[in-house]
Amino acid sequence: MSYSVAHRAAVLLAAGESRRMGRPKALLPWGHSTLLEYNLQELVAAANQVVVVLGAHADRLRSLVRPPVQAVFNPDWPSGRVSSVLAGLRALGAPSSILIAGVDSPLAPGLAIRLFEAHAASGCPITVPTHGGRFGHPPVFDGSLLPELLGITEEGEGLREVLRRYPVYTLEVPYPSVLWNFNRPEDYEAAYRLVHGL
Repeated sequence: MSYSVAHRAAVLLAAGESRRMGRPKALLPWGHSTLLEYNLQELVAAANQVVVVLGAHADRLRSLVRPPVQAVFNPDWPSGRVSSVLAGLRALGAPSSILIAGVDSPLAPGLAIRLFEAHAASGCPITVPTHGGRFGHPPVFDGSLLPELLGITEEGEGLREVLRRYPVYTLEVPYPSVLWNFNRPEDYEAAYRLVHGL
C-alpha cells in the first residue's frame, strides 16, 4: 500500500454511552456549539479526511455531522473503545498520518494542525502532545502503521500496544486540555469554567 504525502486523516470517537456523565458527552455545550461540533470543526481545519465514529447515541448525533465529515456507525460499541477505533480506521483511505481523538477531550484551537506539522517534521512514527511532561492526547500515528493499528485489541490495551513498540516524539504544549477526559459532570463543569470563564 502506498501512502499519500498530503493525506492527513483524523478519527473522532463519539460512540460511547456516557453513562457516568448522565447525558451524551458529544452533546455537551462547548462555547457556542457542542463538543462534537467543536472538535469536528478543529479536525476539518487540520485534516484531509475526517471520520467520526457513532454508536450509542447515533440517532441524536447524525444530524450534527455534515460534509466533508464521514459518519461511521459502530454496532459493536458496547464491547469497548477499541471497536470504535477499528471502525474509524477501516474507513480511511491511504493516509500519511492519522490523528485519533475522543469527543470528550476538547482540542485546543489549532492543536490538531500543530500536531500534524510536528509529526511531519519529527521523522518519528508517533507524535504525542505533553503538558507538564505528562503524556496527553490525541496521538498522531504514521500512516505506515495503519496495518498494525488495525490489529489492536481490547485485551492488549488498544492503542498502547502500538505506542509501546515505537519511538515517540513528544510535543510539549501549554494546554492542560490534552490531559482531560470528561467522565463525570464535575470534570466537564470544571473544564468549562477554566476555558470559558463561566
